[in-house]
Amino acid sequence: MSGNVWEWCWDWSNPYPIEAQVNPIGPESDSNRVLRGGSWFYGAEFCRVADRSYGSPGYRFVSHGFRLSRTL
Repeated sequence: MSGNVWEWCWDWSNPYPIEAQVNPIGPESDSNRVLRGGSWFYGAEFCRVADRSYGSPGYRFVSHGFRLSRTL
């Protein structure tokens, strides 16, 4: 899945705190959501699962997508 498209995440964008975190979720609201995973459109250096960016929820682009998930 790496490098296919940036994956929209539910979390709102916020800089990570300096101390270690486990599953940081960010603020309750903001104007940008987190994008993860990189894309073929931006080159090899951005095609990593650890890569993180952000975007406005209404923004659409060929390199952005989403993945459905389900909790049991």
